[in-house]
Amino acid sequence: MLNIYMSSANGQLKEIEDIQNGCWINMVAPTEEEVHFVSERLQIPIDFFKDALDDEERSRIEKEDHNVLIIVDIPVITVDDIGQTFYETIPIGMIITDSCFITVCLQGNPIFEQFARNKVKGFYTFMKTRFAFQILYLTSTYYLRYLKQINRKTSEVEKELHQSMKNKEFFSLLSLEKSLVYFTTSLKSNNIVMERLLRLNYLKMYEEDQDLLQDVIIENKQAIEMTEVYLSILSGMMDAFASVISNNVNIVMKFLTAITIVISIPTLVASLYGMNVPIPFQDHHFAFFIPISISLLMSSLTAYIFWKKRYF
Repeated sequence: MLNIYMSSANGQLKEIEDIQNGCWINMVAPTEEEVHFVSERLQIPIDFFKDALDDEERSRIEKEDHNVLIIVDIPVITVDDIGQTFYETIPIGMIITDSCFITVCLQGNPIFEQFARNKVKGFYTFMKTRFAFQILYLTSTYYLRYLKQINRKTSEVEKELHQSMKNKEFFSLLSLEKSLVYFTTSLKSNNIVMERLLRLNYLKMYEEDQDLLQDVIIENKQAIEMTEVYLSILSGMMDAFASVISNNVNIVMKFLTAITIVISIPTLVASLYGMNVPIPFQDHHFAFFIPISISLLMSSLTAYIFWKKRYF
């Protein structure tokens, strides 16, 4: 899908039909024809588009002639086949030319939608450097937002684990841990790109642009710190609950062993009195109740000893 937007002098965003100077070309899951059309029209290397559409592409910045390619990872929410929600990252490409600003992504995302709906303050399509930094800032904001959601979900799963330890809760924790690993890797890669943008002259920046980029770097570093803290907490939680499960298994096995010993005593006594040899009190009037009484006495004594040792 290919959409072209243009900002007016008063900040109103409207969709236009053809490419013009100062426009924003938004390409979401574009077709081969759309990629070749924009590449040939603006004289942009085709690899710029292919790299941005590679879901395994790392964050980086590249300049060729007057065209600058910035690739960063953004967070997205995905639903798997069983309906479970998890978080992952996908790359987006920002291609800055002398005349246009181009964004490329594999799928629709809320970051581009915020700009398309003109929800970002101070957004103009023809202010290309600031546009790129606004995308980076909004990306860091969404990382922080999703991290808070992950932390909230972790607390909910923890409460469920206190009540009943099932595989479903552990799979949820594993999914959240995997999301945090993705976030950590992507945020650190994005930070390298931002540091290079601030240090090297890839883009023409005014003082306000530099301040905005510094704010983006601060937000991104805060997201990195939060991710590492949440990942450490989640890893410790999974280790703790794994130990709890192992301890619960040991308690159950100890209980079952104690019960087995207690109920085996009547069997032992009955076996002795059931042998085909002369036994004491075999001619007594209460011969049947004697082994019963002995069994109950020994079983009760054994159960009391186990209870004192807290085997029950």
